[in-house]
Amino acid sequence: MSLAPRAVLVHRRTQYAEAVARHGTPGAADFFLRQRGGSLDDLAAADDQQRAALATVAAAVPADWRTGTVERAELSRFLFAPEDVVVVVGQDGLVANVAKYLAGQTVVGIDPAPGRNAGVLVPHRASQARDLLHRSLSEGVCEQRTMVCATTDDGQELHALNEVFVGHRSHQTSRYVLRCGERREEQASSGLVVGTGTGATGWLASLARARGGAALPGATDPALAWFVREAWPSPTTGADLVAGTLAQESLTVDVLSDDLVVFGDGVEEDRLTVSRGQHLHVRVSPRHLALLRR
Repeated sequence: MSLAPRAVLVHRRTQYAEAVARHGTPGAADFFLRQRGGSLDDLAAADDQQRAALATVAAAVPADWRTGTVERAELSRFLFAPEDVVVVVGQDGLVANVAKYLAGQTVVGIDPAPGRNAGVLVPHRASQARDLLHRSLSEGVCEQRTMVCATTDDGQELHALNEVFVGHRSHQTSRYVLRCGERREEQASSGLVVGTGTGATGWLASLARARGGAALPGATDPALAWFVREAWPSPTTGADLVAGTLAQESLTVDVLSDDLVVFGDGVEEDRLTVSRGQHLHVRVSPRHLALLRR
């Protein structure tokens, strides 16, 4: 007997909730902000919008489905099942945060703020949730967005939707040998970034502009772009192998420093650690983000 689908609602603690938690009470938080020319009112309005959107989505889940809820901070400890339909209620970045923990489950992105233009990865409104959930199991059309994967020689693995960063956590100098195809170079830099077409509007775009507008892949293109940050030449290191694209091949990093970190989509607390002598391979991930479009 197959299990009924489960709608997993993913959300993030709002800025209002964070401000109240930091200062103890809404009054104390409002006093702190007003002393600095701000107000808690705007944060409270956004909090109300998110609560209302989550309630609307929860009410739209079919009666014969199961329901789960997970907050962003708990994603690394949440067990997603193959039959899940993942409903992300928040902004585009929250979709990237959850994508690394999925393996092909359909993602429905919902923007909780009805008064603004919907995001690229959260193109839907809460009022559409009932129809979207029904279509997620049948005729719904999913956009398959390319992801990036980093694998260590001891079997650790990390997937990301936008990009992965390799380097020191503090962004100080990293030492390694970079290999791409037949090319090889020992480098000292502040790290390297390997990203997808989805990440082409964020960190990757900034790095591409610094390289004179290097071409970046599209969101569904099975390719990656990579950039070395602030490499400099020395008697033992070079700065020629600093940018490129990947399709079928992988980018290999032979680590020459202790305790380099590898993290995806800015989530530093969920990272891999590699040390001197280890090898890291970065390539197009076998996983995709299945984003429900219509």
